[in-house]
Amino acid sequence: MSQFAARNMKKRRKKFRWRSTKHKRHALELWKKDPLGGAPIGKGIVLKKKGVEQKQPHSGIIKAVRVQLVKNGTQVTAFVPGDNAIRFIDEHDEVMLDGIGGSQGGAIGSQHGIKYKVVAVNGVSLSELMRGKKEKPKGT
Repeated sequence: MSQFAARNMKKRRKKFRWRSTKHKRHALELWKKDPLGGAPIGKGIVLKKKGVEQKQPHSGIIKAVRVQLVKNGTQVTAFVPGDNAIRFIDEHDEVMLDGIGGSQGGAIGSQHGIKYKVVAVNGVSLSELMRGKKEKPKGT
């Protein structure tokens, strides 16, 4: 490097920073495009229950709910994990959503565009409801 190479060094550094995922996400403000706004968990109201068909080569219907987030009013589809877990969720219930864990915040396997899963219903964990340890509050 010569004595007056600062301009070239700065330019080169700027170019290579785009290889860093952290820099790219920060510069493009990708966290703003996430419905949960970068938060790990979100709260929402169930609008309707629905079944979603799986992608090829699988067949079957994934039980899901359409949820409107309290935070920003965005509507998302969330997967309801577990056998017959959909029975514990009614319309207008308050649910907690968590990312489903796909690569880069995306869907998993044969689920079409479903990026979130239901963790709790009306403040009670879905797994505890299914095991029969707790009951869903009646007042809400």
